[in-house]
Amino acid sequence: MNHKEYAMQLFKDGYNCSQAVTAAFSDVTGVSFEDSVKIASSFGGGMGRMREVCGAVSGMFLVLGMIEGYSDPKDNVSKKAHYEKVQKLAEEFKKEHCSIICRELLGLDIKGADDPTPAERTATYYKKRPCVEMVGTAAEILDRYLENK
Repeated sequence: MNHKEYAMQLFKDGYNCSQAVTAAFSDVTGVSFEDSVKIASSFGGGMGRMREVCGAVSGMFLVLGMIEGYSDPKDNVSKKAHYEKVQKLAEEFKKEHCSIICRELLGLDIKGADDPTPAERTATYYKKRPCVEMVGTAAEILDRYLENK
């Protein structure tokens, strides 16, 4: 199973969007599956269901940081180079979905945080929510990035 399929399956198994992307790349990051899902757990639902940056996009950025992040806070050259990569990946996602903001991707009119209670994963949920597609897109973008670097 490739990263896209694996990430989509993890989402369908109940992991949040950020966990699905982050954990699907545990073979690349070297971070265990369990640690990957813990690290990404706060970013689902656009950061704790606040409907901000899409969790799949956050997961994509987490993976990028784990494999190519900078560690010296004074190294502005590396910092700039990393942020350029983040912006490039975000632009790729926007080309597919026009936004990286959860509430916009879901067509929600809410302002601020949503109810923190996770929605039950039912057939109706999967029909009305495009999240599995967002997860697939984020994983696909990461795979293309890794193939081309």
